[in-house]
Amino acid sequence: MTRIKKLNPYSISIIFIGLCFLDSAFVSCRNPPFSRIITSKKGSKPLPVETTFKIPAPIPKWPSGNGFASGTIDLGEVKVSHISTFSKVWTAYEGGPDNVGATFYEPISVPQGFSILGYYSQPNNQVLYGWVVVAKAVTNDQSRPALTLPTDYTLVWSSDSQKLKQDGLGYIWLPVPSTGYKAVGHVVTNSSGKPSLDKIRCVRSDLTEDIETGNWIWGPRSSFNVYSSRPSVRGIQASSVATGTFVAKKDKDAPSLSSLKNIKNDLSSMPNLDQVQALFKAYSPVVYFHPKEEYFPSSVSWFFQNGALLYTKGQESKPVQIEPTGSNLPQDGSDDGAYWLDLPSEKTASENVKKGNLPDAGVYLHIKPALGATFTDIAVWIFYPFNGAARAKIEFLTVSLGRIGEHVGDWEHVTLRISNFDGELKSVYFSQHNKGSWVSVSNLEFEKDNKPVVYASLHGHAAYPQAGLVVEGKASIGIRNDTSRGNAVMDTGSRYLVVGAEYLGASKIVEPPWLNYARKWGPKITYNIDEELRKVKKLLPGMLKNKFDGLVKSLPPEVLGEVGPTGPKWKDNWSGDERV
Repeated sequence: MTRIKKLNPYSISIIFIGLCFLDSAFVSCRNPPFSRIITSKKGSKPLPVETTFKIPAPIPKWPSGNGFASGTIDLGEVKVSHISTFSKVWTAYEGGPDNVGATFYEPISVPQGFSILGYYSQPNNQVLYGWVVVAKAVTNDQSRPALTLPTDYTLVWSSDSQKLKQDGLGYIWLPVPSTGYKAVGHVVTNSSGKPSLDKIRCVRSDLTEDIETGNWIWGPRSSFNVYSSRPSVRGIQASSVATGTFVAKKDKDAPSLSSLKNIKNDLSSMPNLDQVQALFKAYSPVVYFHPKEEYFPSSVSWFFQNGALLYTKGQESKPVQIEPTGSNLPQDGSDDGAYWLDLPSEKTASENVKKGNLPDAGVYLHIKPALGATFTDIAVWIFYPFNGAARAKIEFLTVSLGRIGEHVGDWEHVTLRISNFDGELKSVYFSQHNKGSWVSVSNLEFEKDNKPVVYASLHGHAAYPQAGLVVEGKASIGIRNDTSRGNAVMDTGSRYLVVGAEYLGASKIVEPPWLNYARKWGPKITYNIDEELRKVKKLLPGMLKNKFDGLVKSLPPEVLGEVGPTGPKWKDNWSGDERV
């Protein structure tokens, strides 16, 4: 196994630039007053950002076809490409995540004819790994060019009056666009003179979309902060294209930048079915289960063939055995409570089905465009016949919550986000009950070359990138999500089925009947939840009883196990972006 850590052995490919540039012309080394610059101590431990991350194994050569992994994507009036080679401009050594600062970079090695749209920044507590979009106009309309120079710059923030541990001085500039154009990124300099106007390009307004702030990158302990940017509207039908640039702003201000827009949107950059198969072969996750796990995944057909029953409202005494493909399940419709699934009625059979069947289990793939078809998302769905009871951490105690959290039919997933520019895996989404988180590949563990490792939590099956304990709630009180590397493991690439890929057309992918079953995969709760809570509360010391009450009130229905879940196609993220 290859474990990728924050500090890794890969070579540094950062090219450092001097502090002696003004308007792109070399002048003189004009250092500001020394009292304003506090640099890191010589010989101090290197920061993670000083190491560049590379995915463990070389990217395979993908099967040919369409425009996937061609290096550029045509958005209609502009072509774009990804740049991941940077030159350091300025570093702050404090503020931001872990209070170790952030570094700001200029993109370099830009292909001929392409222009920079914005600079890159990331926290110092992460190894260097990122990208920005560069663009090239593909039309010669001189009256309404797709890209144009800014008319000026506005200084957004500078470090020259800050008592800040830093490497030189830093200045963040906002391009001032012409009327009818918008800026999509900032410029950063290490001198007080305005950048050259030809340093960056602005984009015609009708080729842009709105953005929102993403992850916190840095802030010098004031109302000013730096964030990653992302399009405000995301999902299968969205045309918004992420730029990879950062947003610098006062917290109450709206973002002053925009994203790009794919007005062509012909999906020619998306992988064909052969390429999808190759992508999943390269990046299929490896799932580890907790040593104490009792409830494992199975295939959907195994669940049906081993006695799962379909119930109809008003005819509860006459449940129906489900066909192996789910062909006798109600199709489409809505989650109206008219039908639900349940375990076999016979106790021994029911207990057997609860345990699942790991050797039989496979995963179900949904392939969809993301961020204006500049990325491909592969949602990897795992079915568990049963979700076990939850456990709570209440100060120093670990408390079993009785039957709370138990429910039939547990659907969990992780999503691989793959660049359509070159086919490289960029990040993985880990679903965790009613939300989840995107994790950069630079923060993942890998096995078998480029296969990311996933840890499924004990009983609840939430997905995490690392083993250990995650508490849902406050650190001192919340629901326990325990993960550990047990002997039970699932290589998702060994058994999978593509069940959805709308962009390929209906003739390419045949949806199994069970996918279009819109109702619950488990019954409504059949036990007295108040009684279960009373049993738990009775065992707690007096000072913890009130804290326990507060915890229970904050729990979502998914954790309480009040109802069974719906299937993958009826989740918001089937057509939308993942919930974070």
